Amino acid sequence: MDEVFRALADPSRRRLLDSLNVRNGQSLRELCAGLDMTRQSVSKHLAVLEAAGLVTTTRRGREKLHHLNAAPINAVADRWIGRYHRERARALADLQTALEREPMENPTFVYTTYIRTTPERLWRALIEPEFTRRYWGGVALVSDWRVGSPVLWQDAPDAEPKDIGQRVLVAEPYRRLSYSWHSFQPEHAAHFGWSDEALTERLRERRSKVTFDLVPHGEAVRLTVTHDDFSPDSEMHRAISGQLDGSGGWPELLASLKSLLETGAPLPEAVPAG
Repeated sequence: MDEVFRALADPSRRRLLDSLNVRNGQSLRELCAGLDMTRQSVSKHLAVLEAAGLVTTTRRGREKLHHLNAAPINAVADRWIGRYHRERARALADLQTALEREPMENPTFVYTTYIRTTPERLWRALIEPEFTRRYWGGVALVSDWRVGSPVLWQDAPDAEPKDIGQRVLVAEPYRRLSYSWHSFQPEHAAHFGWSDEALTERLRERRSKVTFDLVPHGEAVRLTVTHDDFSPDSEMHRAISGQLDGSGGWPELLASLKSLLETGAPLPEAVPAG
């Protein structure tokens, strides 16, 4: 956590975060063009931000793209906001919200966390119903995890698994898993208090997809979750990133997964992303 505060103390690094908050997923060239800093300076500052976990990277062909990562801010919020009055910690809460907000024209959610486990055990936690039920708020994911197969949702142990349109896109054991995401369901409308007309409008959004990348990192695994292919100004994007009231989104769900694998118990009251 000290690395996070040291990284945020520098105004140039805060400018880089501001730039990524305006438009996430920028290359080094794009960041240099938008800021009055040399390429070398930007590279050094990005290295500090990445080491602190405030920036994470993905590849697009030969380019490395830089994304804000809300995980360290969530950790700060979990530690300090619970200890002091929330109004006195509003600056931290505002910062967390800013770092989780994506430009709505081309929304992408990228989140990196480090979990003290093995790739094999983390893979099991992503695909096996006895694991997923514990940190997905009681929902078990059921699939044979072959490309093209459905990913069914089972919301109770004795319930019939339900096909809500999710399909396996990539399944490389212990390395990468990707599947198409569901559209909003009637349960979401009831949870968020939407009218039938509001639900119908949200059902016009195209289906997005989520990808999990697992990379060994010493005694831990670096897990990067990329959720993309949203419609512009997507309500689903706001839901999965935790920006809708009543939705913890991926940040809460992944914190619960991390807690389960590291302590044996998920976070209380974790709810499914989206």
